[in-house]
Amino acid sequence: MTVLSSLSDDLAAVVQAAAPSVARIDAHRSLGSGTIWAPEGILVTAAHVVEREDRIEVGLSDGRTLLATLVGRDPTTDIAVLRVQATGLSSPAWAGSDTLRVGQLVLALARPGRTLRATLGILSAAGEAWRTRAGGQVDRYLQADVRVWPGFSGGPLIDVSGTTLGLNTAAMRRGPSLTIPATTLRRVVDTLLAYGRVRRGYLGVGAHPVRLPARMSQQVGQDLGLLLVSVEPGSPAEQGGLLMGDVIVAVDGLAVGRVDDLMALLTADRVGSSVPARIVRGGQLRDMNIVIGERAA
Repeated sequence: MTVLSSLSDDLAAVVQAAAPSVARIDAHRSLGSGTIWAPEGILVTAAHVVEREDRIEVGLSDGRTLLATLVGRDPTTDIAVLRVQATGLSSPAWAGSDTLRVGQLVLALARPGRTLRATLGILSAAGEAWRTRAGGQVDRYLQADVRVWPGFSGGPLIDVSGTTLGLNTAAMRRGPSLTIPATTLRRVVDTLLAYGRVRRGYLGVGAHPVRLPARMSQQVGQDLGLLLVSVEPGSPAEQGGLLMGDVIVAVDGLAVGRVDDLMALLTADRVGSSVPARIVRGGQLRDMNIVIGERAA
């Protein structure tokens, strides 16, 4: 009992120490949580919590309720940044991805109402980088077996030392809740603070992988290409001359065989630039140039 009592006391102390960095987010009856990012009134939360931006209230641990402005949101990684008129807020220490270990004890914190809530579990998965269904790049796949109740999205996942591992979200995939790691948060938050949005490339096509004929596979050095099943009118793809039925095998000199390959190439630095694309049309290879557009926010 002494060991269990000591563990219980230690966990309660960690939660109490982290409590000032967890806020309530109230956006048109969409309740969620947020985490203080910087003492100068910057908070990070889940993008799906603040889909409407005309009135967002933030409830702080000291009982104050402040109006917030939306600095920017990135639905592809489910990250949003808010600003309130306050200083001296308590921001947590954020972990690096190299400190994460499957099986370590973790706590999910939230403030869906006026009081703090917490749930305990273990880090059940710490995988490689992955891409969301909306095309956002997440540096590590993190999943904890904590119960993420309504209002927990946007709150932090912390370890038993109180270090914040990332932001919890229940909207990224069907089934288990996930945690957006601190490394991804830093990258996206810095971009949103600087530009108010995350620029992403856009072609305007619908595609799915197809196996190339043996002769063409040998010629291009790959087994798969992307068959275009739709090309949006007026899109960069149409303006560049792409047609439904074309098979893309390379963009900017890099092989394309899956939709994820194409999404990974539509980076911010390519927006507005003309890039070479190699396609198969009528059984023949053709080289074209396409100006990458910018995906609407």
